[in-house]
Amino acid sequence: MRLRSMLFVPGDRPDRMEKALAAGADAVILDLEDSVVPANKPEARRAVADFLIGHQTAPLWVRINPLGGPEADKDLAAIVAGRPDGIVLPKAEGGPSVTDLAHRLTERGNVSAMILAIATETPAAIFSLGTYAGVKRLAGLSWGAEDLPAAVGAASAREDDGRYTPPYELARSLTLFGAAAAGVAPIETVFPDFRSLDGLAAYCARARRDGFTGMLAIHPSQVSVINAAFTPSEAEIEHARAIVAAFEANPGAGALSLDGRMIDRPHLLQAQRILAAQ
Repeated sequence: MRLRSMLFVPGDRPDRMEKALAAGADAVILDLEDSVVPANKPEARRAVADFLIGHQTAPLWVRINPLGGPEADKDLAAIVAGRPDGIVLPKAEGGPSVTDLAHRLTERGNVSAMILAIATETPAAIFSLGTYAGVKRLAGLSWGAEDLPAAVGAASAREDDGRYTPPYELARSLTLFGAAAAGVAPIETVFPDFRSLDGLAAYCARARRDGFTGMLAIHPSQVSVINAAFTPSEAEIEHARAIVAAFEANPGAGALSLDGRMIDRPHLLQAQRILAAQ
């Protein structure tokens, strides 16, 4: 499952759903949570359910409401017949949250939908980021920098120049490491200034440098930038092939010289990941 770009669209805006599909995202997330006010949630469920049924071959996910509230089961009851490819779980608090959601899906006859956990939206969630290993149906972990500062009473999650403050850089880092420990995709959070494509490109480059393999998007214009950033270049692919070939030719070697530089097993692992991401 390729998840370079995952584009949110409000569940009560069916007029935007077709446009979202045309943006070229690896997944479109029909949102029933934050972008839908409480009064519109029944209407949003109907719209999302209808869209799922009418677009069975499209890469569609649904963000439901948190499991601890009264809306999540209503969301699931409405959408399971549409067979979404995946469910985005907000306010996840570790592997047990994902297991709980998987159980609820199975009870309703859905045995295939994967789960992306938004894993840093509560203080308790931060202490659960090492508990996702081995959890069934988990496709990836992402994080958020909006709910958590509100929960702890922070004035902002960002410096004046837009960088995250240290507590939220920590949340980002732990999400990355938690995903790696669980063997699932680490997905970078949204870049809110959708008009700044140059800023987005720099943000994506930092995310990919650090080890994230994809990113959430809030506007169709962001998708092509994100896809390009998380797709290996031809030069990267060629170099990765050369590293793999060098080790295949010398299977007993722990370190080799390639183009005048030393390479070892971590370089081989990275090369294999680049080739898998083509």
